[in-house]
Amino acid sequence: MALRHAVLAALLDGESSGYQLAKTFDVGVANFWHAVPQQLYAELAELERRGLVAGRQVIQESRPNKRLFHVTEAGLAELERFAADASRPSFIRDDLLVKVQAADHIDTAPVVLQLRERAAAAEARIELLGKVLLRLRGDASEEEYLRTGDRIGPYLTCLRGLSFERSHRDWCLHTVGALEERRTSRAER
Repeated sequence: MALRHAVLAALLDGESSGYQLAKTFDVGVANFWHAVPQQLYAELAELERRGLVAGRQVIQESRPNKRLFHVTEAGLAELERFAADASRPSFIRDDLLVKVQAADHIDTAPVVLQLRERAAAAEARIELLGKVLLRLRGDASEEEYLRTGDRIGPYLTCLRGLSFERSHRDWCLHTVGALEERRTSRAER
C-alpha cells in the first residue's frame, strides 16, 4: 500500500484541507498508517497533479487561505483497483522487540521502563479510539451501526486499532512481569 491509498480513503468522508487531513491521520488513520503532515501535503499535491483528487481555494478573511481536496472519479477508480489487488501480509518491525529478544544477555531495567511507557501509550490510544468509536456510532449499538451505519469502514479500522492496542498493552505488561520475576529470582540465587 502506498500513502496515496490511505489519503484517498481518508478523503472519502468529504472535502478536507491538508490540516484537517493531518488531524484525521493523527486520530483515525494512525492505527494503520503513519504519516507526518509534510508527507500528507506532498502527497495531496501529487494526487492533484495525477487527477486523483481535486482541490479548490477557499478565501478566508481572518486566516490564511486554504485548499480543500476531494476524491475524483479517477481517485475512486484507483481505490477500486487497489482494493482488488492482493494484500501482502503485515509484519512487525519494532526495535523494542529486538531488545526483549536480547533480554537474557542485557540489563533489562531500561527495557522494562520502555515496556511500561509503551503500555501507557497504548492505554492512551485505547481511550482515544474508544471515544472515536462512540462518536462514529452515536446512540446506536455497535451491532446496529455495523448493520445500518452510513460508513462502517472507519469504524472497522478503529476496531482493529483498538484490538491491536489492547493486545500490545497486555503483551507489554505481561513481558514486564516476566522480566521482573526473572530478575528477582536471579537476584535471590
